Amino acid sequence: MFMVSRLLTFSERRAIIGLASLYASRMLGLFMVLPVLALYAQDLSGATPLLVGLALGGYGLTQAFLQIPFGLLSDRIGRKRVIAGGLILFCLGSVVAALADSIAGVILGRCLQGSGAVAAAIMALLADQTREQVRTAAMATIGLSIGLAFAVAMVLGPLVSAHFGLAGVFWFTAVLALLGLLVLWKLVPPAPRRMRHKDVGIDRDQLKATLGRGDLLRLDFSIFALHLLLMAIFVVVPAKLLAVGVAADHHGWVYLGIMGLAFCAMVPLVIIAEKRRKMKAMMSLAVGMLAVSLLGMGWFETRSWELATLLLVFFTGFNLLEATLPSMISKLAPAGSKGTAMGVYSTSQFLGAFLGGVLGGALVQAWGQDAVFYAGALLGLVWFIIMLGMPRPRYLSSEVIALDEQAHGETLDNLMARFADVAGVEDVMVVPEERLAYLKVDRQRLDSDALARVTQFENR
Repeated sequence: MFMVSRLLTFSERRAIIGLASLYASRMLGLFMVLPVLALYAQDLSGATPLLVGLALGGYGLTQAFLQIPFGLLSDRIGRKRVIAGGLILFCLGSVVAALADSIAGVILGRCLQGSGAVAAAIMALLADQTREQVRTAAMATIGLSIGLAFAVAMVLGPLVSAHFGLAGVFWFTAVLALLGLLVLWKLVPPAPRRMRHKDVGIDRDQLKATLGRGDLLRLDFSIFALHLLLMAIFVVVPAKLLAVGVAADHHGWVYLGIMGLAFCAMVPLVIIAEKRRKMKAMMSLAVGMLAVSLLGMGWFETRSWELATLLLVFFTGFNLLEATLPSMISKLAPAGSKGTAMGVYSTSQFLGAFLGGVLGGALVQAWGQDAVFYAGALLGLVWFIIMLGMPRPRYLSSEVIALDEQAHGETLDNLMARFADVAGVEDVMVVPEERLAYLKVDRQRLDSDALARVTQFENR
């Protein structure tokens, strides 16, 4: 990472820092309400467990349906305009929720928050602002910022609500959106005019092929199930903490300890998954951890330390999957199709968040809190069985090679064969109109010198 940082230009560094902070602050605002809404819903008129769940997950529905259209719109009218519009919608939703005195108003506000679906536009702008050789590291920085935002939200949400109530949480997120606008216009450099990058955004021609890949569908189901479980448990976990004697204004400190320990426990598992190529085993372990911890929370009459231990197991598995699933998508997506694969993946994630909140609330309303844990454990078991049937993944990395502007005709026609002949190159897509070649490579087998010779020959 240090070597990559030295390769960055000043403009690239500005773009990465600005867009990562923008993405993180937006996700922070969406996540802060999770650990507190179920606690404060009793003060909202018309609140029922089902409607509380809908308020928790409502942002996922609008995110899922608007993310791809907003990404396509950014191709036409500009990335920064779309991102600015999304931040304004997010701010408006936060204000509506802050002023609401009924659960219906909070639901409307959360849906408006989600309608600012600018994830695809942010990633596309990041691709526009960075060169091919540093783009993977830039995307990883965005992923790291999301994980950090989630951990901070789990702590900050209860602390803000303890002093300012639920409305205070939404006012805080509105301020975050306004600060995001300032970051967008002052820190992020103007977007250059550049042709659309196939590893970012949705390609309609590739969509059908992506949906036909069983390994990718398993990963889409995984992120769907993961965020379904996350939303569902936050319908009941805050009340569970109260039941074991943890006061509402102390919940933030409980989450701080749990998230910190879960991160420390996750790191060696990620290293085993990546360095020792045990990705499938570690992912299956994580799914098992989710199922076992949910069963424990429903089955046992837990005390405070027991509940904290079970939550630690849950969030260790959750963090492990959050870290490894995007990496798996990147490894398995065909050359030049990572953007399409990630678009389907993200849509699955937001749909899971929506259904998790709704189903969690419906289960509590019909059968009580423990029903959420039992249903979650059952989903975890089904998920574990699905993962057992997944083939062992090939550990491939993406390479994007810029071609000379003068390359044309027979040169471009022969590129695919020349690249495919290089040891370690497993998949190739050449896009003449972009002057780019998309490769999937096995870095342990890759003949870098031969690849460089092919590139130099074609670009001379």
